[in-house]
Amino acid sequence: MKNKEIDKVKTQDQKFSRRYFLKSTTAVGLGITVGSSELLGSKKRPKQPPVKFVAKPMEKVRIGFVGVGLQGTSHVRNLLRIDNIEIKAVGDIVEWKVRRSQKLVQEAGFPEPDGYFRSETDFERMCERDDIDLIMTATPWLWHVPVCVAAMKSGKHAATEVPAAVSLDECWELVKTSEKTKRYCVQLENCCYSNRSLFTLNLVRKGLLGELVNASCGYLHDLRVIKFNGKDEALWRTAHSIRRNGNLYPTHGLGPVTEVMNINRGNQFDYLVSMSSKGKGLNLYCKEKFGPDSPEARQIYALGDVNTSLIRTKDNCTITVIHDTNLPRPYSRVDMIQGTKGIIQGYPDQLHIEGMSPPHRWEPFDKYMIEYEHTLWKNLRERARGGGHGGMDYLEDYRLIEALLKGRYPDMDVYDAAAWSAVSELSERSVTKKGKPMEFPDFTRGAWRANKPIFITDI
Repeated sequence: MKNKEIDKVKTQDQKFSRRYFLKSTTAVGLGITVGSSELLGSKKRPKQPPVKFVAKPMEKVRIGFVGVGLQGTSHVRNLLRIDNIEIKAVGDIVEWKVRRSQKLVQEAGFPEPDGYFRSETDFERMCERDDIDLIMTATPWLWHVPVCVAAMKSGKHAATEVPAAVSLDECWELVKTSEKTKRYCVQLENCCYSNRSLFTLNLVRKGLLGELVNASCGYLHDLRVIKFNGKDEALWRTAHSIRRNGNLYPTHGLGPVTEVMNINRGNQFDYLVSMSSKGKGLNLYCKEKFGPDSPEARQIYALGDVNTSLIRTKDNCTITVIHDTNLPRPYSRVDMIQGTKGIIQGYPDQLHIEGMSPPHRWEPFDKYMIEYEHTLWKNLRERARGGGHGGMDYLEDYRLIEALLKGRYPDMDVYDAAAWSAVSELSERSVTKKGKPMEFPDFTRGAWRANKPIFITDI
């Protein structure tokens, strides 16, 4: 990694530090004075329910992509396999990454896209173009909202990697900008398109689990190597572990749960309580990796090793959301959905349906997949093969592009992006206040009561 690139990332991190601490409840614990209106996110919000808009069909989706590192490049590869798209521009603060994506596009038989790498805000210049319909971003979390807002204000639809935002103010900024500009803002949550998630959605929609009651989910992933390997996500993700204590990455587990529980579509998050364990994992890892006197080992990390948040919904369901990234463990998202007639979970994949399964015994998915596998996987399995994370990355990109081409409302919208991302700041507040309940804002301002549940079947 070149020193110049590292300096750029440090500059970004410093901006993140000031921007975030002026808004977060973590600042309270550090003795920083912040006005109560900022802490509570109590700025004036629109009161009228939003009117949903549906964009007109497009013959071709012209795309600009901001942030072409690991995940961004994966998206570029997926897009090049989808019909009726054109990648017009790619941007990143690292020039060679831009050149790599330009080469990928050319090798796929398309014209070379323009490159943007002058500065960390060069995406603004990309957004000003009049030959782009959609801006997608896979930048560090700091830049998700600025890129999406710039895109929408310039008349483009926006799509961002997760989480869409890290504060409630940022969530509201996305919502208000989308409503004002009549442009989509979609959170690219790939886990909503895993075979397990869509299989579960299908079982729920067909009533096999009965009335839903409870769920458990999360992001349980040993990120110690990733946080300290000196490149890629280590250049920014570790800073969040130093400064924040809560559920920093809720959407991978929570996204699929919100779809089956009809959040924003007949049901709604009500309130959340959260607590974090002690934080030992990162210091112990750094002592062994870098030595007991290394800066990494002596650093104070705010993030507890395991954060557990409990959400109650308006229809009295409960959802446990776990964040666990600092300790040795196999990967898991838990993925448990429980209803009055049955239960399904992942890691390992197993289910029990009353009247169909042997009493008090789990079953594998196999025999149920024959009849209840979701049509999206049945129809697109071969096209999704090799599309990142088992193919679900391809399916999320495919569904977004198809929605724009066909003039169909996207599977996930700005209200989903806001509601799922809000867990981060609400969990931090609750942790700081010893598990005090925190109410969710209603980003839909009541429209959730009439919105229809999601099926993902119109293919």
